[in-house]
Amino acid sequence: MATMEECRSALDKLSDNLARAEGEVHAAAALDRSLSCHITDLDVTFTGRLRSGRIEVHDTASGPPREKAQIRLAMKGDDLVAMVDGELNFAKAWASGKVRLEAGFRDLLRLRTLL
Repeated sequence: MATMEECRSALDKLSDNLARAEGEVHAAAALDRSLSCHITDLDVTFTGRLRSGRIEVHDTASGPPREKAQIRLAMKGDDLVAMVDGELNFAKAWASGKVRLEAGFRDLLRLRTLL
């Protein structure tokens, strides 16, 4: 099971990957939205913003998200680490229910490029 530190590191790596992205992926990640990522097996939530193609983590709290972020992710820590390392395909994980992604309809349309 991935640790909280490994999950935070994976989010930082994902942020770096998004910042280096080009073309449609860069455009899709260039939103300014509140973001939460609930790591279900650790029962911890990272909250922050997706802004200008980067994920800015502002807080970490025990339990599910306290406030409803505009973009909400939920998954096990191992799945987050595997996705960021390229070992787990996000679209397949989302389709199988391993990863939950909730957002407004327009944001989902933009984010689909990232999938």
